[in-house]
Amino acid sequence: MKSKKTSSELSDEDLVRSIVKNNDTLLFELLYDRYAKLVYNKCFSFSKDDDEAKDLTQDVFLKLFVKLSSFKGTSKFSTWLYAFTYNHCVNYVTRNTAKKIEKKAVNDYDIENISEDIPDESLNQLKVANLKSALDLISPDEKMILLLKYQDFLTIKEIESVLGIGESAVKMRIKRAKEKLLTVYSNNF
Repeated sequence: MKSKKTSSELSDEDLVRSIVKNNDTLLFELLYDRYAKLVYNKCFSFSKDDDEAKDLTQDVFLKLFVKLSSFKGTSKFSTWLYAFTYNHCVNYVTRNTAKKIEKKAVNDYDIENISEDIPDESLNQLKVANLKSALDLISPDEKMILLLKYQDFLTIKEIESVLGIGESAVKMRIKRAKEKLLTVYSNNF
């Protein structure tokens, strides 16, 4: 005799189907529990502020509940949720350009006064900080595709699915975003 799967044993895709079919908020809480931290981390990478990231996370899940029926299952739910979250955050950043994060650049005085006995690791940390600042200076779309590829380690195929574009378009956008980032980095740091 087969036993019914408990809701915690359901795959994401089966869980989504059940939520949509029954408009079940209790099952949606399970989905929330599975992905809240991931969504928060993505939102934080855009906002750089804990309270804003929490607000963005709430917004994502509110919209998600309404839009859940638009998930067609052509990709993994987690990939679709990444796209959903990124799109929400990109829209947020675009709408709030006046609230850009202050860039933290190293000024000429600091560079001239770097002591030779500073370990290479400290210099690498400066480079990482500068790279993060440079990422904030490129467009949200360029930042998004670079983060998908190099921070989230999505494959070209997964990025295709997230963005709904072809393989060559993904490769071209990554190439252009890298070129733009290198230009911004070399001009500012």
